[in-house]
Amino acid sequence: MNGSKYNFYITLWNKYLSVIRILLKKSASEEQVLMLNRIDFERIAGIRKSGYKFTVNFINGRPDALFSGNDLVQTFISVLQTDEFINNNCLSQNNYTFVFTTKYQLYIKNNGTTKQAGSPVLSEETLTTGPDN
Repeated sequence: MNGSKYNFYITLWNKYLSVIRILLKKSASEEQVLMLNRIDFERIAGIRKSGYKFTVNFINGRPDALFSGNDLVQTFISVLQTDEFINNNCLSQNNYTFVFTTKYQLYIKNNGTTKQAGSPVLSEETLTTGPDN
């Protein structure tokens, strides 16, 4: 990991953190899109048209894949997971998909709650108690 780029990416994602919080809340009703400043990314990378893109699925509060060697994604995940509000009120309660496109758009989709709403589990007492007992 290039330490200086990593720190720049942390700063960059923190810049957008308050808007991401709001969009996470709004994503309960529909997918949200955040337009990010292309120049911010180009300054960090030192090149134009860097072609960044990634998809991160958060399931049960954790990303579903490892992104080793990709400072942009690793810092994004780190910033989300270290934010108390996002971690406690969003990621731990719902599953999300974040898609970052080459047009510097961050799509935020709420995929529903982390807890499965299945059939009720019968307790041992219910199973063993019958009309004969």
